[in-house]
Amino acid sequence: MDALDELVDHLCRSSRLPTGEAQKLVYEVLAYLREDVEGYVRRRHGELQRQGLRNDAIFERLRAELPLRRFAAPDLSARQLRRIVYG
Repeated sequence: MDALDELVDHLCRSSRLPTGEAQKLVYEVLAYLREDVEGYVRRRHGELQRQGLRNDAIFERLRAELPLRRFAAPDLSARQLRRIVYG
């Protein structure tokens, strides 16, 4: 039994989640924690764009959000953010 199996078992016991749901939850959390700065910026940019925000507002929001994330993000300028999004 590996650490993930132990975690799934713990979740099943402590929350009464079915095994399949506990496994899905563990894998979703791991995927969330693996996201890097560039992946986050691209994903979040698309989300905010779909909400109707313009790039200037999006880039300011991203600059404010990055330090609150689990990764140590560098202080990116709007130009650097634009490069991540558009290449």
